[in-house]
Amino acid sequence: MNPSLLVRLFLGWIGARAVLHNGWWLLASLFMVVDARLTPAELLIIAAAQGVAAVIFEVPAGVFADAISRKGAIVIAHALMGTAMITTGLFGSFWPLLLSQMLWGISWTFSSGADVAWITDELDRPAMITSVLTRQARWQLAGAAVGMITLGGLGILVGRQTGIVVAGVAMLVLGVVVAVTFPERNFTPVRTGHLRAALGIARRGARLALRDRTLFALVIVTVLVNGAADSFGRIYPVRLAELGFPSTRDGTLWFTLLGIAGLITGALALLAVERRIEGERGARTALIMACGAAAAGLTLLALAPNLTWAVLAVLIASGAALPLIRTVTTIWVNRRATSDVRATVHSFLAQAEYVGEIACTSVLAAIAGLAGLTGALLPAAGLFLISILVLTARNDNAP
Repeated sequence: MNPSLLVRLFLGWIGARAVLHNGWWLLASLFMVVDARLTPAELLIIAAAQGVAAVIFEVPAGVFADAISRKGAIVIAHALMGTAMITTGLFGSFWPLLLSQMLWGISWTFSSGADVAWITDELDRPAMITSVLTRQARWQLAGAAVGMITLGGLGILVGRQTGIVVAGVAMLVLGVVVAVTFPERNFTPVRTGHLRAALGIARRGARLALRDRTLFALVIVTVLVNGAADSFGRIYPVRLAELGFPSTRDGTLWFTLLGIAGLITGALALLAVERRIEGERGARTALIMACGAAAAGLTLLALAPNLTWAVLAVLIASGAALPLIRTVTTIWVNRRATSDVRATVHSFLAQAEYVGEIACTSVLAAIAGLAGLTGALLPAAGLFLISILVLTARNDNAP
């Protein structure tokens, strides 16, 4: 396939997936807070349980992508993802939502790493891949904006639960599109000795992640950052509602507008750093600045005296800082991973994300139960500051 056509296919799929899962998450997060009336502690328990499920599946899913099929892993992800999305909209109590969110976490284990590994190998243009992955992040933001508008509007018209189910069905259809249109010509699957080959891939990926000082530092940072970010993402709507942000049926519209404002902020942040993250020093500097901005945003949200300051805090953290952290980390890891274990190394990074959800979010859930939202947000901000210390303390290997 022509490289430009391949890139357009990849970015189009990224945008479509972002439309569905971001629009779905807007409705689902409001559904769990407003309609199901889950407490902050229950929301964080769900996050921790989702992380446990994902940790169990993350490395096996990455090894599957490296040994059997990266395209196949993406198709499996869509099947599980669509099912989780649909079941979220069918039930409104804690335990069914806990199970559906665990399945949602498992679904992403098959996609994380496999998508980046697939485009890296199929494109086979190392000089282009940083630009493609940065464009991927922008397409994700654009798709998220479209998803919030379309599915947010659908939720206003027909109700949040119906909108959630529609998004899940569409995600299943998108998986069929991937199965039909995605080529896989530059990947050679393991033909025999699948178990032995899979174990070998897992060992090589783990060895690289642990021995490369930069990758190891990024794993530690990912644990800390994702634990803080996931907790923030699940409880900031509660904090905004406390300060007077609309949370009734009209709340869908207001949260949609806030989400779009955050996406615009993220797109501008990515444009500002795109040409500065080609090298190791630029990537490190961008990541440190993003962690600092996230810490400031969470602190401001915890201490905000009114709704205006709280909204500004959310835009700083979820709009500018978190998209930048995810993009720079993905590009940096992809640059240092070798082709034969690329999906597995990305899976180790994703596993670090889920470890962060389990370890950090469980602690923050306990703090939220005892000290409320402010007591959970301030320690979460501290995790971003510790990440800065990790990044500044580590010296790079030679590129």
